[in-house]
Amino acid sequence: MSRIGVLPAQTLRAMIARGEITAQPDIDESQIQPASLDLRLGSRAFRVRASFLAGKGHSVAQRLADVEMHQMDLRDGAVLEKGCVYVVPLMERLALPVGIQAVANAKSSTGRLDLLTRVITDDGTEFDRVPEGYHGPLYAEICPRSFSVLVRPGMRLNQIRFRRGQAVLADTELAALHAAQTLVPGDPMISEGLGFSVDLRPDAGTLVGYRAKPHTGVIDLDRIGAYAAADFWEELHSAEGRIILDPGAFYILVSRESVHIPPDYAAEMAPYLAMVGEFRVHYAGFFDPGFGHAPAGGAGARGVLEVRCHEAPFVLEHGQIVGRLVYERMAERPEQLYGREIASNYQGQGLKLSKHFKVV
Repeated sequence: MSRIGVLPAQTLRAMIARGEITAQPDIDESQIQPASLDLRLGSRAFRVRASFLAGKGHSVAQRLADVEMHQMDLRDGAVLEKGCVYVVPLMERLALPVGIQAVANAKSSTGRLDLLTRVITDDGTEFDRVPEGYHGPLYAEICPRSFSVLVRPGMRLNQIRFRRGQAVLADTELAALHAAQTLVPGDPMISEGLGFSVDLRPDAGTLVGYRAKPHTGVIDLDRIGAYAAADFWEELHSAEGRIILDPGAFYILVSRESVHIPPDYAAEMAPYLAMVGEFRVHYAGFFDPGFGHAPAGGAGARGVLEVRCHEAPFVLEHGQIVGRLVYERMAERPEQLYGREIASNYQGQGLKLSKHFKVV
């Protein structure tokens, strides 16, 4: 009997071989992560008037006819402008068997650039959710919030994770896992997941985060380590362990806790509670098996927090709970782990901008 849980890399390869995941051009081995698959942009983008979901009985192509403003050819590179909404057909297509569903999320570097990037499907009624048995194309909805970006076909802004059944750990199971494998230092805050807090009292210095500047140049997503952080970000310093979040501003902060994802588990970042403040912490939410795992080259790794404040200025205090990690069982241990068999930009990370910026 097939085990429930998140499907690992070796199962994804088998699904590709069976034609359950296809692409044009073919899927590259480097797209396969320990518990997810990177998705690639196709060659066209549609500038649309508004975000949308296809809805039951409708295809994305049908909805595009209603909201499309113009089309863009990405083959020579094209700029997606800040504040605009685009839909890009992805190279990958699914023919999922009954019992297999999927969830998508932005990749880490995508979230750290404040690129709101979500997957939509034919007949879809939710963003980033692919129902079991889905047969059809995938599309990325992209809305640059802080920076305009230059994109090309084949760029990987999203990733997709496949599941068989539901294997989310209940709080009692999560507490037992922490007792056995130490998920965070000290006493965990467990309530519908593992709570994590913001670090505004660093061990050295006063730098606690970054705030996106409102008027900047374009970021070419293919250029790694190419941009000076000061051209795009304002440093945030705090000597008293608190900052005030401004409405509409985007922040990069870091968790106080070093997080550990054991090899037989995967995790997803989720908002904590809407009642704790007028802000949201959640863009790139997947944590792979092996993240912060010592044998995989880590000893716990901080979670980078992508924060946007909403209605009113909000005082954020050191140690305030801002999010939670929901842990799930893997259906099988991955043959490759984050930070060991694959190149991982953020293993052992602290406060860190996306890979596009020069490291000072």
